[in-house]
Amino acid sequence: MNSEEEFYDAETGLESDDSCEVSFKDACVYANKQTANGKVPSENGVWERRTTLPAPMFSRNDFSVWGFLKKCIGMELSKITMPIVFNEPLSFLQRITEYMEHTYLIHKACTLSDSIERMQFVAAFAVSAVASQWDRTGKPFNPLLGETFELTREDEGYRMISEQVSHHPPISAFYAESLNQDFSFHGSIYPKLKFWGKSVEAEPKGTMTLELSKHREAYTWTNPMCCVHNVILGKLWIEQYGTVEIVNHSTGDKCVLNFKPCGMFGKELHRVEGHIQDKSKKKHWVMYGKWTECMYSIEPKVYEANKKAEKKSGGESKKHKQDQGTGGEDADEMPDVQETVTMIPGSKLLWRVAPRPPQSTEMYNFTNFAMTLNELEPGMTEVLAPTDCRLRPDIRAMENGDIDSASREKERLEEKQRAARRERAKDEEDWSTRWFQQGNNPYTGTADWIYKGGYFDRRYSELPDIY
Repeated sequence: MNSEEEFYDAETGLESDDSCEVSFKDACVYANKQTANGKVPSENGVWERRTTLPAPMFSRNDFSVWGFLKKCIGMELSKITMPIVFNEPLSFLQRITEYMEHTYLIHKACTLSDSIERMQFVAAFAVSAVASQWDRTGKPFNPLLGETFELTREDEGYRMISEQVSHHPPISAFYAESLNQDFSFHGSIYPKLKFWGKSVEAEPKGTMTLELSKHREAYTWTNPMCCVHNVILGKLWIEQYGTVEIVNHSTGDKCVLNFKPCGMFGKELHRVEGHIQDKSKKKHWVMYGKWTECMYSIEPKVYEANKKAEKKSGGESKKHKQDQGTGGEDADEMPDVQETVTMIPGSKLLWRVAPRPPQSTEMYNFTNFAMTLNELEPGMTEVLAPTDCRLRPDIRAMENGDIDSASREKERLEEKQRAARRERAKDEEDWSTRWFQQGNNPYTGTADWIYKGGYFDRRYSELPDIY
């Protein structure tokens, strides 16, 4: 099998502050009514979303990733196929959909009259979009070419469609819109992964675009880098780092967020700091928090005064930390860092992550939102596009706890896609995307995939048979 025929496994991502008046909340869950397969029965004709998976995850202790990665140091991981035991039962298209878990932040931004105030909640949404990646060390299934995923959340006021538009390189495009036309959120993602010996680094190429129609505003940004440590030996742990610049193309306002790397002693692990400035570069707000926990905003003068006070009282503790070791040579030890963010007096809470369900560690560290993404609700199969990844037999088998069937189905689907590609090459036919087309982002000018519309008209008769 040549590299052109090998598949890409991508690693990539709710509780609002009382100040958020918009009441788009997650549907109620009733854990005490769970059935054996994780679903909740309907009551009074209303289907309640499940709060767990049909089966717990498989143990990875008996599998070694080293045999698959030792020849790939410094290379992109699109050149290697990983065993299915290292996957989680979601497609990368479903993983992208997790950006929408905290959509209430966008709804809140839509209600505000001041652009600087709106930027605070847009920035909080950009941080919250990667929060679900915390401890999510399983790889999503690489989408097949032409695969789609749709999600409609009437309780949250939006619907979303995504499509795998390219296989080499792997590109996923998505488009979400408010049900009352308040906003649209769209982009295309080309996650470029490299293996560096003990870690895997993911560069999330692609631009996120958020448009607020009422205010005639467009915001763009790119996501931070992601690194998974100890893929060979030791406990897996994740950090996000890099600068995220959110630009309001209508007003010139900008938010610059620094996702801080762990550092030698772990003090900065998960921390995010930044500021919001207007087009004249005057700073209006400082943002701080952790992408795993919460985000606050505060006036710059108050923030700087607090930082100076911290420096005066923190000298001795810093000296003590520098005398400590940084861990062995065999593994990148995850620093023992207190997770709670200390609120500076005068701060405003913008966003706080919801606790994960009690059984999350046995269920691939899924959030409540992630638990629902592959669920087939009653009547859904009659209206879904046949390319929707809820219908993928390998993901369904893995979710149901049948690892052998999942592995066989994955191999079958991969060979089916390779055969289809060979047939197109024989007939000199190019692949044609259905719901997105290549173009340029209207605000940044960079290459992008633009939604053509029409998906929710439900005309699926000419879609390819990919499963």
